[in-house]
Amino acid sequence: MPIELKMPALSPTMEEGTLARWLVKEGDTVSSGDLIAEIETDKATMEFEAVDEGVISQILVAEGTDGVKVGTVIAMIQGEDESAAPAKAAKPAPTEVKAEAPAAPPPPTLVATPAPAPATPAASSGDRIKASPLARRIAAEKGVDLAGLTGTGPNGRIVKADVEGAKSGAAAPAATASVPAAPAAIPDFGIPHEVVKLSNMRKTIARRLTESKQTVPHIYLTVDVRLDALLKLRGELNASLEGRGVKLSVNDMLIKALALALIQVPKCNVSFAGDTMLQYSRADISVAVSVPTGLITPIIVDAANKSLSTISTEMSALAAKAKDGKLQPHEFQGGTASISNMGMMGIKQFEAVINPPQAMIMAIGAGEKRPFVVDDALAIATVMSATGSFDHRAIDGADGAELMKVFKEFVEKPLGLVA
Repeated sequence: MPIELKMPALSPTMEEGTLARWLVKEGDTVSSGDLIAEIETDKATMEFEAVDEGVISQILVAEGTDGVKVGTVIAMIQGEDESAAPAKAAKPAPTEVKAEAPAAPPPPTLVATPAPAPATPAASSGDRIKASPLARRIAAEKGVDLAGLTGTGPNGRIVKADVEGAKSGAAAPAATASVPAAPAAIPDFGIPHEVVKLSNMRKTIARRLTESKQTVPHIYLTVDVRLDALLKLRGELNASLEGRGVKLSVNDMLIKALALALIQVPKCNVSFAGDTMLQYSRADISVAVSVPTGLITPIIVDAANKSLSTISTEMSALAAKAKDGKLQPHEFQGGTASISNMGMMGIKQFEAVINPPQAMIMAIGAGEKRPFVVDDALAIATVMSATGSFDHRAIDGADGAELMKVFKEFVEKPLGLVA
């Protein structure tokens, strides 16, 4: 019988997506692992692979269609050993079904776990787990147990996104609270305006930040940090790296400083998970990057144990991919803490909103010349304000203060960043 090709959940927060482009057409033969479509999720534009062999007998959702719910049938595949006739019996695409169809099932509930598709546990035949060859290879490389995954492909098949999501997001808490929808309309009071459609990313940002401020008790702690020694060391390091294609930024060094501080103050390298708390032994730093459709946080994995040049190279590559919408799930899912730097925009100080399930985020302001007491005398120094936002359910004020103190020490005595 024909195989239904359904809209997959390509990120933990994805409820719907935009079918940006078909890479195949009706009548094309596809094999497992072939790329068949590009799908815009709430985070990036991602490639969707086939998990079955056969012929594309019917495309049910046109490219460019947005708001396609996870689980919607988007195409039909005719098995290689079947005639084309059964394709006529394919179910109509539920994408076109509007709210007036009361029998339609509700969309999946948002949860903070990898690949929250409305799928059942991974389908199997006897003792054989159904998974695409690419998913099996990635699982073998990463040491992921396929038996514990939920497949989002056709008939519960495990696909690449399921394995990648499990690798980076397996430690997330069970579920997040639902957030009330915004009012359907607001008065414009006769003011000239245009209606701007929200991107999938902007919708997700609005939902998650509302959820964070409503459910996470934030505590804010600010320190003033002298940057003169760090700027001097940065200049010396960049001189030594000249010709190697690496130029360290202040942000690269602050990423390393935060990572080292989290390792030294492990009580802040945590996630709150209801009756339990996840205590991380590795510092993965999510770095806020502004993109045309909103904000995304690619991750420098194990930043405490990487050299500054490695952090700089990885950050440049991740930022470029983020701006092109080409980040893969494992590059932005996870992280144990975040850093957001608005200093280059001249912002002196701000308080950032925590990105659950993380329990802290560091907000970095501009480095500027200020009157400052140096060796008990008033002098001019380059100073920045750094504000840590902490989830008070998981992190006490004293522990947050200790992290800010250690972070300040690493920045003001920066040789510890290269030791």
